[in-house]
Amino acid sequence: MLEIVLQNLISPVILFFVLGLFACFVKSDLKFPTGLSEFLSIYLLIAIGLKGGIELSEHNLITLIKPLIGALFLGVLIPVIMFFICRWVGLDVKNSIGLAATYGSVSIVTYGAAISFLSHSNVSFESYMNAMVVIMESPAILVSLLMLKSIEAKQSTPGIRQGSLGITAGRPLLVRWIEPEVVRESLFGKSVLLLVGSLLVGFVVGQEAIPVVKPLFIDLYNSFLILFLLNMGLVAGQRLSDVRRHGIGLLALAVLMPITFGMLGVVIGSLAGLSQGGVTLMGVLAASSSYIAAPAALRTSVPDANPSIYLGLSLGITFPFNLTLGIPLYYIMAEWIVKL
Repeated sequence: MLEIVLQNLISPVILFFVLGLFACFVKSDLKFPTGLSEFLSIYLLIAIGLKGGIELSEHNLITLIKPLIGALFLGVLIPVIMFFICRWVGLDVKNSIGLAATYGSVSIVTYGAAISFLSHSNVSFESYMNAMVVIMESPAILVSLLMLKSIEAKQSTPGIRQGSLGITAGRPLLVRWIEPEVVRESLFGKSVLLLVGSLLVGFVVGQEAIPVVKPLFIDLYNSFLILFLLNMGLVAGQRLSDVRRHGIGLLALAVLMPITFGMLGVVIGSLAGLSQGGVTLMGVLAASSSYIAAPAALRTSVPDANPSIYLGLSLGITFPFNLTLGIPLYYIMAEWIVKL
């Protein structure tokens, strides 16, 4: 375990993230131009989507059924679990929804770091796993907002026939309570649009796209990831001050829940028949939390949720934990369960 953790910690990807954290702590004047940060985000989204689509075009749909079902299952289940745990520890409804959406969705950069870790460890994985990133990006956001609308409807319209989450008879809940703006943010926000769009482009063009996309989106991927993580180190360091204001309970939640969800993802990946590398990546996706897609949707749909909670915990605690200790931990979990 210690050897695997150390191997991860001394990789260039992680060390540049730590460099960004250090720069923030010593109050360096190092900062990334807004335009460059935006470019790096767009680059990573397109690169992962393209690679996923190209690889997806090479596989039979029957091969993908179990992993796709597993990814969708995690995307729906995790936000529900997160919401009820947040309510159990005393967090209000709006902030519980914020954390449910954030932790149910995925971190594209954590996934990229996990791929770098597996490549460095010479561990192979299913090439279509990039597609699982796209599959898990949006469901958690929609499920979380659906829960919120259900609760609000239950509180505002007493006396109607309801289920445990306020589901009424008549029209489907999604049609009844989810506004077009919520659906638009969840399905057509920048990150989801780029991921899904790039995946479809890669899927339609297939292997013929490789000569065009390889020089920029494949060969230079790890180099751009290093730049992005240097910037993420700066951003995460700035968020740590926000996180400290919310107490030890939420800080513990930001570490314990990724471990729990990572274990769940490893189990689902194993049941889906993935290899050790694929199981590791499924665990990483389940354990990761969004700081791009989900916060963008929450800003519009749940403005009362406190960004310093859902973004501070995700980016200030869970992201560094997953990047340094979580990825090796999920790899060991995968190694153990695959051998059973």
